[in-house]
Amino acid sequence: MTTTTLDERVGATRLSDRLVVRPEIGALLGAVVVFAFFSITADQFLTGDGVATWLDDASTLGIMAVAVSLLMIGGEFDLSAGVMTASTALVTAILATQAGWNVWLALLASLVFALAVGVFNGWLVMRTGLPSFIVTLGTFLALQGLNLGVTRLVTGTVQVSGMRSADGYASSGFVFASTVEIGGTKFQISILWWIGFAAVAAWLLVRTRFGNWIFAVGGSPVSSRAVGVPVKRTKILLFMTTAVAGWLVGSINILRFASVQANQGIGLELQFIIAAVVGGCLLTGGFGSAIGAAIGALIFGMARQGIVFARWDSDWFMLFLGVMLLAAVLVNNTFRRRAERVRR
Repeated sequence: MTTTTLDERVGATRLSDRLVVRPEIGALLGAVVVFAFFSITADQFLTGDGVATWLDDASTLGIMAVAVSLLMIGGEFDLSAGVMTASTALVTAILATQAGWNVWLALLASLVFALAVGVFNGWLVMRTGLPSFIVTLGTFLALQGLNLGVTRLVTGTVQVSGMRSADGYASSGFVFASTVEIGGTKFQISILWWIGFAAVAAWLLVRTRFGNWIFAVGGSPVSSRAVGVPVKRTKILLFMTTAVAGWLVGSINILRFASVQANQGIGLELQFIIAAVVGGCLLTGGFGSAIGAAIGALIFGMARQGIVFARWDSDWFMLFLGVMLLAAVLVNNTFRRRAERVRR
């Protein structure tokens, strides 16, 4: 009788194969490098207050990056995601401070508004066949003008404030803008919202039928439709997801700072996309990770605050963004090609 022994290299290869097919592995390695670098160069980086600061910086960006990553995996973009955070905050603030609504009712109304915009974006993309880049660019411009015009019409300025005196502010502020003390350091509750949102999105993406649909419609909408995947419904739901994430971030901001500027959120949509790309999403769709997008946002937070802690000129952060984006695209393409070879 002959016995077959398993070559140790086979086991090692299988482990590497399991790692390489994970879209977030590149972002994880990048996060380790950034963490180690600023831990050495910035004394305040690893203090309790320092950790709370860069986690807080990453949290709201991370919520949006996770939602945007799901949409990108589904093969679409939403350039109105950044301004949506301001639009929903303005709806909440105007209804609560100018119309006298309870904050909870104002939050519900702003959620309905966000969902309506998400449905409109998704429906228009699917109905016309236009690129989502163009459709949501139009939505971005429309919301930007609406924010400025309505705010100035109602308040006479481009700012809405006075949330702390609105009915229901205390309870809603506890849910969306309170702090949690750990080891004598206060951490913003937005960090918990970020972790929870990322966990739910990751579970949805890899453990449910809807997650399979997301990958399918991003990889090949025609083939997906042929095998019974509801392409239109899936993509509309993804646009609604980014809108809900915008509402959540807008709610956190308005209840934390108690005021909102009509021009807030402009330009943030590019940061959401970059964080998703750094996290392993491809611009062509069909490949990516919600956890990777959350890690991408973490890299943003660590780098942005690490530069401050190291007392460098903050202008260097834009250089960091450019280098990080180019590196992420190259790494993601490499990992995707290797993953395709492994799956064959």
